[in-house]
Amino acid sequence: MSGRSTMQNVNSAFEYCDQLVKDFERVIEHPIVSKSSVYYTGIDLGTAYIVLAVLDENYQPVAGAYRFANVVKDGMVVDYIGAIRIVKELKQELEERLDTELVYAAAALPPGTMALDSGVIKHVVQGAGFEITNLLDEPTAANAVLKIKDGAIVDIGGGTTGITILKDGEVIYVADEPTGGTHFSLVIAGAYKMSFDEAENYKQNPKNHRELTPVVGPVVEKVSSILNRHLRDYQVETIYLVGGTCCLEGIETIIARQTGIPTYKPQNPMFVTPLGIALNCTQEIL
Repeated sequence: MSGRSTMQNVNSAFEYCDQLVKDFERVIEHPIVSKSSVYYTGIDLGTAYIVLAVLDENYQPVAGAYRFANVVKDGMVVDYIGAIRIVKELKQELEERLDTELVYAAAALPPGTMALDSGVIKHVVQGAGFEITNLLDEPTAANAVLKIKDGAIVDIGGGTTGITILKDGEVIYVADEPTGGTHFSLVIAGAYKMSFDEAENYKQNPKNHRELTPVVGPVVEKVSSILNRHLRDYQVETIYLVGGTCCLEGIETIIARQTGIPTYKPQNPMFVTPLGIALNCTQEIL
């Protein structure tokens, strides 16, 4: 595939993605109180943040909320009661803002962890008062927004890096490694003599990103080495980044340099997966 056609594919994919994310960012601040016959909620239980995305009957964003949380570690729920409490509180907050009851929800897990943690995720969603209608892996959820046919979707979350390789629209390989934003924050905390929470906040401020690039560079290089190991047996011509950790300015440039593969990310990669989860929500209870 030529560089020009690759860029055309990237621009086409990100046009829909970026518009959906912009709409979602808008309704987080100003929910759309509509007369939708049904609402679909996507629940993203991340290591750093829990995000709820609510879509209407036409699968358009109408509301959203997120909260910093420490209930998941390396892609696994470690605080079951805390997870239920936060999801329930966010659910109630959104129900009040929309003046409706939210019934149906979907959730997702890192690739390869379905057998280990799917029951726990399902019980968290149900414990918060939802009917769960779908449970899928995170990169597959992200691709509902990205709509990639060929390439690798790399979801760098707080605790893990999920990798999904697609060929002709079909998933041909998935993997998950325990390296993510938590490791970035630990490095920042050590370098600046901060607490972990202070480092997390410092990392999230875009004004600090340029300064932090050389500090977290070794961790980005480790992520790149993980990608090289998993992608080497496949003809991957493009890497697409999603996940909150990818908000770090310039991360795509380092990964592209380390892997030798053109690497792109949408404008706000943090919200791609929760929106993809919501797009996979239905009214058919699991």
